[in-house]
Amino acid sequence: MNETLSRIVDSGVVAVLRGVEADQLIEITEALREGGVTAVEITADTPDVAEKIGEVAGSFDDEVVVGTGTVLDSETARTTLMAGAEFVVSPSLHEDVIETCNRYGAVSAPGVMTPTEAIRGYEAGADFVKVFPAKTVGPDHLGAMKGPLGQIPMMPTGGVGPDNAADYIAAGAFAVGAGGALVDYDAAERGDYEAITETAREFVQVVEEARAGE
Repeated sequence: MNETLSRIVDSGVVAVLRGVEADQLIEITEALREGGVTAVEITADTPDVAEKIGEVAGSFDDEVVVGTGTVLDSETARTTLMAGAEFVVSPSLHEDVIETCNRYGAVSAPGVMTPTEAIRGYEAGADFVKVFPAKTVGPDHLGAMKGPLGQIPMMPTGGVGPDNAADYIAAGAFAVGAGGALVDYDAAERGDYEAITETAREFVQVVEEARAGE
């Protein structure tokens, strides 16, 4: 297994950070890391995203694997990979993004909703697929796709929280992606980063217990 993908598996949870202020980014990432979430996806629609990715990647070395989310074109993929991103996630299927990631030895994950999209992305060279938006279809949909497509690693994102993450893992997800349910930006504004750490711990525990069949 690719080392970056292996590290995402180890984390079990990918934190999706969208529009985070520069002065909060390191603190939020540290709070997540302390809670056991060691995979962070900074969305490409964040202002100065390349600079922020470089800052986080440089601050945590091998402690946190940093990627880019909401990538819609190969130019954005390349720019953020050059800045230090190790994986690239999209909300939809873009074969040029997958090709660029393959060219630079980076992990890529297109967003998919159907078996056709999943197999297209995987055949194009994606390392895993993001089932998005997961909340509109639920764990049963992911499980139904894993039936005939068991070879494709799948990660649900969108509406995944501590209350349903275990259901997705039981359905066959190798990890889960979470944004607002994981990162409380109001808490960050108050400087209460411990609240983010606690939620991260809860998420990681739920995933670990689900993997163990508990």
